[in-house]
This record gives sequence, C-alpha cells and structure tokens, in this order.
Amino acid sequence: MATPPFYDPLLSYEDNYAHGPFGSFASTAKTAPADAAPRERFLGIPVHSTFGIPAGPLLNSRFVAAAFAHGFDLCVYKTVRSKATPCHPFPNTLAIECSGDLSLGQTLVAHACEKDRAPRSITNSFGVPSQPPEVWQPDMVAALRSAQPGQVLIGSFQGSGEGVAQIADYARAARLVAETGVPVLEANLSCPNEGKKGLLCFDTEKISAIVDAIRKEVTDRPLLLKLAYFEDTAALQTFVRTLADKVDGFCAINTLSARVVDANGQQALPGAGRDISGICGATIRWAGLSMTQKLAALRAENNMNFAIVGNGGVLTPADDAAYRDAGADAVMSATGAMWNTQLAQQIKKERCHEVK
Repeated sequence: MATPPFYDPLLSYEDNYAHGPFGSFASTAKTAPADAAPRERFLGIPVHSTFGIPAGPLLNSRFVAAAFAHGFDLCVYKTVRSKATPCHPFPNTLAIECSGDLSLGQTLVAHACEKDRAPRSITNSFGVPSQPPEVWQPDMVAALRSAQPGQVLIGSFQGSGEGVAQIADYARAARLVAETGVPVLEANLSCPNEGKKGLLCFDTEKISAIVDAIRKEVTDRPLLLKLAYFEDTAALQTFVRTLADKVDGFCAINTLSARVVDANGQQALPGAGRDISGICGATIRWAGLSMTQKLAALRAENNMNFAIVGNGGVLTPADDAAYRDAGADAVMSATGAMWNTQLAQQIKKERCHEVK
C-alpha cells in the first residue's frame, strides 16, 4: 500500500522546500537496517547498493538526509544553477491517465494526485528552479555530511543562458558544485520543461564544448551527463562516440515530453510554454530500458568503459532487475521512491544483500 509521498504534490514547490519532506521521510532518524560493509562500487566508490534517487525530488539537505536514512545509497541533490531561478507556478505535479506505454507525441489527461494512492505515472513541471549559490552551497555541504560510509551524494547542475554564455555558465555551475566537496557531478542536459523546442542533449557539438569547459574547471572527480530519450539511434551513437572519452557515465532517461490536458481538454498546467511537460513513472519505463540497452550495446561495440545509470519507471524490485539485465550499472527511482520509501530496502532484499 502506498504511503504519503515525501514530496507533497498538493503543496507548492516553495512549501515543500520550506517544510518538507513529508510522510515517513519527515523523520531523518535512521530507519533502514544497518548494512554490512559496502559490497558494490559506483564509479570506483564503495557503496552498499547502486540504487538511489535521481535529480528532482530531493530538494535540499533534509530530503537527502531522509533518503540516505531510508537506504537509498545514491542520492542526487536537485539540480542547481549559478543564480537564483524561480519555479513554475503551482501545480507542478499531476497524476496522468495512461494505462500502457506512452507513445511519442501522445496527449495525456491529468488530474490532481491523491497523497495516499500512488499514481502509475505523473507529470513533472518545475522548470529547474534553484536557490542562489549562497543558499544551496552550504546546504549541499550539509547534505554531504548526512551520507554514511557506503553512500554517495551526487551534485546535479545546469547552465543558464544561450550560446557561449550558456557554455561558460555550465562550467561556473560545475565549479560551484565541486566547491561543496561532493564526490560526483552530474550535468543536467535534458529538462523538457523550460518552453524550448529542442533539448540540449541532442546538440552533440555544443555538449562537447560544455564538457570541455567543465573539465577545465573541475578535473578531479567523475562527471555524469543526464540525457533524454534518443529516438534516433544513429544520433545517440554519434553522441556517445564524441563524449564517452570525456565523461565517466550517462544517466538516462530524464522524462518523456507529452501534451498534458485536463478532463475538458484544456491545458492542465498554467502558464506559457507548459502545454508540453515531462512525464515520469511506469508509462515511460520502456524508453528508459531502451536507452539503457542502446548505451550498453554501444559500450560493448566500441570497447568503452563508461557507467550507465538507468532511470524511468522504476516502481518495483522487478523494474530494478530489468534495468540491470539491460546493462545498467546503477538504477534510480523518483516517482516510485516518492510513494514507496521502502523501495531501496525491498530491492536490497531481492538482490540478496545482507540486511540485518
């Protein structure tokens, strides 16, 4: 049975940031059974499990501390920027009516979430809000301190602006994140909720320039790239062959974009550019698995060593297993974890981890 989600979709982003997390995450006291010594590795770092929560629902150090306490051993601090950026207007999360797999270009009907009933899929429309660095940097340090041995905090960031200014800002944001001491960085290249026609991750030439700029600022820790779903396998092949030697891994996928309407066929999310939003949950699992399989095949064909972090529609231990069978080195869950805070422990038991 679903429990109240740790991010309350019936409250604004600002209220969640100020008063959350909720549900069983409201207490950061350690609730997960004590793990034995770390048995796995993520990017060479010893970890209890290569399972966690991606960028998105862990808004600040309180959310991160609660996730670690519940046994999510890889936690991504919500994407930050080099300057303060507001969130899209409320609502930001709605339940989606879609019983099967989401088709590309499909229109979906949305309605308010029910806190005690886990939706199969949701829409996620925040617009990558961020506190200013003087707020999020010390908070990220606090989040890092909540990690126990065998747990890893990942710092996600995104650049702002256009052209060369955006490239420079990605590098600036990377440096600011690195200053907090987080051991792994993640460049978010795939947010579909900013009213732009094309996602940044599809521009291989620009991403190469961004990564080069980041590497000039930060040279001493792993860098991951967060990707969207590539329908064009040839384009993904070009992307991977261009970037694989410059980064340490790829996280896929973020969300799938779809038009979201209410029961009357009107735009469900208020504001310009929000007729299209990102979809999360079970309905996009096929796309996440497909990207994992494509990345794993490219890695093998080209004798490469990058890590693959699979994400999209992970609601059960069986979903985690499917991603690992597809070639993922680590797996993360946002929607599933929000309504099932015991998911990490369930997966550890399924994977025969010794949990005492």
